[in-house]
Amino acid sequence: MIRHGQTAWNAEGRLQGQKDIPLNETGRKQAAGNGLALKGLLGDTVSDFDFVASPLGRTRETMEIMRGAMGLDPLAYRTDPRLVEVSFGDWEGFTLPELKESTPERVEERARAKWNFIPPGEAAESYEILCWRIGSWLADVTKPTVCVSHGGVFRAAFRLNGMDEEEAANTPIHQDRILRIDAAGMHWL
Repeated sequence: MIRHGQTAWNAEGRLQGQKDIPLNETGRKQAAGNGLALKGLLGDTVSDFDFVASPLGRTRETMEIMRGAMGLDPLAYRTDPRLVEVSFGDWEGFTLPELKESTPERVEERARAKWNFIPPGEAAESYEILCWRIGSWLADVTKPTVCVSHGGVFRAAFRLNGMDEEEAANTPIHQDRILRIDAAGMHWL
């Protein structure tokens, strides 16, 4: 699993959720670096792998840059809508300090119970709700897979692989590293 490269909103600490924010130059470099790392890790076994990404632009751009760095057709991958980021509802586009100015009680509520917190807004999700989508996707994985997705999707994968809620909700999610999930567990490479 690979998180998409950095965007301007990542750099500013803004909640992106399902807003389609493009990669910045740092994010493009991260994607290329992850592609070179994957090329070294997968070597001749690359043809054994399925390549799948969230349908949002930042994940597709990351996948295409990575595949290009690997010497593969940049467009020869598929997308799966279940891999889209958690929805932060009405909070998308704001930083937590900005939200603390307008709704300090809701930001405090989130701090106390981040895993199950649902932001305001019609389509908003908690990380627990996101687990339903990601669990469905994981159940359909039948072969070695390279997945490019989002920080929230990593959190769901952490939880579905046995990490407790608090740790899964707060563990840093790197944009310049690869997370390997296999029978032996989860390992950052």
